[in-house]
Amino acid sequence: MGQTHTATPPTTTAALELLGPAGLEEAVERACARIAPTWPLDRFIAVNPFWNFIDAPLPEVSARLTSLSGSRLLMPRAWYREQWRTGRFRTEHLREALVQLDSPRTVERMTALLELDSPPPPRRARVTDVLDNRRDLVHGMSWHDFVTHSLSQFCAAYFDQGQAQLGPDRRGGLYASWHRQAQDDRSPALLMGLKEYRDLVRELPGDAGALIASALTALDIAPAEREHYLTSLLLDINGWAAWCAYRRWTARLEGRSDGHLVELLAIRLAWEWLLHRSGGQAVAARWQVAMAGWTAIDRAAEESQADDWVLHRALELAYQDTLCRQLPAGLGKDRVSNPSVQAVFCIDVRSEVFRRALELQSPSVQTLGFAGFFGLPIEYQPLASPATRPQLPGLLAPRLRVTDTEVPEAVATRRAQRLDFSALWKQFKTGAVSGFSFVEALGLFSAGRLVSDSLGLGRPVPLPERAGLSDAEHAHRKPRLTGVAGGGELGLAARCELAAGILRAMSLTRGFARLVVLIGHGSETVNNPHAAGLDCGACCGQTGEVNARAVAALLNEPEVREGLAARGIEVPGSTRFVAGLHNTTTDAVELFDLDELPGSHQEEVSTLKGWLDEAGHWTRAERAVHLGLPGLEGEALREAVSARARDWSQVRPEWGLANNAAFIVAPREHCRHVDLAGRSFLHDYRWEEDTDFAILELIMTAPMVVTHWINLQYYASTVDNARYGSGNKVLHNVVGGNVGVFEGNGGDLRIGLPMQSLHDGSRWMHTPLRLSVFIEAPRPAIERVLEKHPHVRQLVENEWLYLFQLDAGREEAMAWRQGSWVSTKGKGSAPAV
Repeated sequence: MGQTHTATPPTTTAALELLGPAGLEEAVERACARIAPTWPLDRFIAVNPFWNFIDAPLPEVSARLTSLSGSRLLMPRAWYREQWRTGRFRTEHLREALVQLDSPRTVERMTALLELDSPPPPRRARVTDVLDNRRDLVHGMSWHDFVTHSLSQFCAAYFDQGQAQLGPDRRGGLYASWHRQAQDDRSPALLMGLKEYRDLVRELPGDAGALIASALTALDIAPAEREHYLTSLLLDINGWAAWCAYRRWTARLEGRSDGHLVELLAIRLAWEWLLHRSGGQAVAARWQVAMAGWTAIDRAAEESQADDWVLHRALELAYQDTLCRQLPAGLGKDRVSNPSVQAVFCIDVRSEVFRRALELQSPSVQTLGFAGFFGLPIEYQPLASPATRPQLPGLLAPRLRVTDTEVPEAVATRRAQRLDFSALWKQFKTGAVSGFSFVEALGLFSAGRLVSDSLGLGRPVPLPERAGLSDAEHAHRKPRLTGVAGGGELGLAARCELAAGILRAMSLTRGFARLVVLIGHGSETVNNPHAAGLDCGACCGQTGEVNARAVAALLNEPEVREGLAARGIEVPGSTRFVAGLHNTTTDAVELFDLDELPGSHQEEVSTLKGWLDEAGHWTRAERAVHLGLPGLEGEALREAVSARARDWSQVRPEWGLANNAAFIVAPREHCRHVDLAGRSFLHDYRWEEDTDFAILELIMTAPMVVTHWINLQYYASTVDNARYGSGNKVLHNVVGGNVGVFEGNGGDLRIGLPMQSLHDGSRWMHTPLRLSVFIEAPRPAIERVLEKHPHVRQLVENEWLYLFQLDAGREEAMAWRQGSWVSTKGKGSAPAV
């Protein structure tokens, strides 16, 4: 159901207003602006954790993050050595990488360096590090770990959304709450020997802004270093900083402000000041020495990575060269004529495998790719729920509302009662008093469920839209577009404009088949806090069912059909739109609202179901090797993958979007000849039908950015799982009901992907490559989008992703490098990584 947030009282002061000189205020704002948001578990969507650093090239950002936090955005040298030895990149790719990076090094030097391990990353010291350098860390906890644990536990209680029975006093906001609680905290004295801690806390300013200004002065942070120092403190608690950044992000989408990130920074800075004061002149002297070495560490961080970026670029070139050779061969292919079925899938890389399999079933099948929210910017209000949830990309705010219709009132009443009972039951299970005695209290009543779940015989947790409904009751649900977000009607003219925009964005304005199937996707797992991360990112971590059903119904409305015709889109009266959902764990497809189809289409639906079943068989067979199920076929394989979905101990129910590497924006027939191995996002686009290139602009500013976010989430979680991933999912504990997870019982809030989503226990299943985007459109049109949208231009020019133009006239892929287009013909080639 939609998430009902426990309200947190707003801060009583605007922290930034109390920071004094404008330069200080700007330093604080710039530091806070560097932190990318992380979404809650029920909307766990992919995010580029370095999104607010895209104003500089990735290698430069990597060096900066190494200096500020110790993070290294490259794999260990030993990993590149393995890629080299197995032929994933070769001499010609090293040579080309050296040219592109304008490196003075030679191929011989690079191959020799492959035999050496990476140097340890240098990092700027903070006050906690200064104290830890003289501390016995073999027999005692470090100050860094203690501060992180203490601050993290406080944040978990403060931001709790109903999981805990008791919570802190939230009056005045985050900093004020911490300041009150810290004055009674005896743990620094008992565990760390800081006996004067409570006295020191009482002397701190009672306001976050005043604390920041006073602490920076007391610590003698030079004005030029303030932004870097404050950024390093936020990166030190990046998990909770990302959560506060999410609150700030959503507040700004709604036209509000949120000061929690500034207050979190104040608390972390307060610890620095407290420890600095507690150490007297000895610590103060060592702190001056540490600050004096910051610039030298910055240089060392940059120099230590230069060689490895050549290796990384060579690996990316090896992958790109394969596509640059293969894709142009399909540029002259014609679209499917007189298709019997047109199946529109989400651009998700998992759909690519299923689409290939479905296309094999008949030459009359045409598949298309479109963002899985199907262009519907909605919030969804489930049956009998007062709450709504977003079903659109996290970059956007909902404008429309979908609700469940055609359900008898009695069913809605029963569902509300069941959900209320379910909430009470959960509270009983997790309550502080009953939690340890739950099974004992129920005795034999809980034994059956425990045994069935342990044997993998249980049922997956129902999707939110199905919770509290029997199968028969669920069959009545008809998610339909009912108005605008927040209430109000959506007139016929607006509905027609919406429908026309959706079809144009799909590049589906003519040549309609009798059946057009809109197939969203969702995953199926149990005991998985990150389950939403396997659902549709374009639907804000939900399945695509609601969007697909609402759009199909909209496009079937007779009045809307008339409005489309008036807008130049003639949809034949024989065409019917049908919604479906692709289960990416089992590769089964369910179709919806078939009772609304006329009898004239029943035979075609029956044929389609057979094709979908057979495509599922082919897709499961292709995925089986990666799932550790080689040799299984047919029903045995189907049951094996279904068992994974029901198994509460299964840590790898599916591989999600692991190994994503490319985004292709072109007609499907132009890349249908290439086996993209489930590594490419596919978005259909026909530039000849995009007269003003508005659709191209939409694709480059929305789906391209979203796929980049997905790509960088997997990238970051792989190269530095300790900071940008969530560690071992076996050890996860849910925090705050829905906020996120701890790995174990403490430490920072974990963000990003767990190791089990990236690694199979013996090898990495994701190769961290930056996204390669291939667009079939005129180069001037692409350039105009880059000129118009600074953030898109930064992504391309700073090589956070790579941009290629597919040129049908030249029959080649042109690469955008340093402000101009460069031919890719004649470059080296190698097997795909």
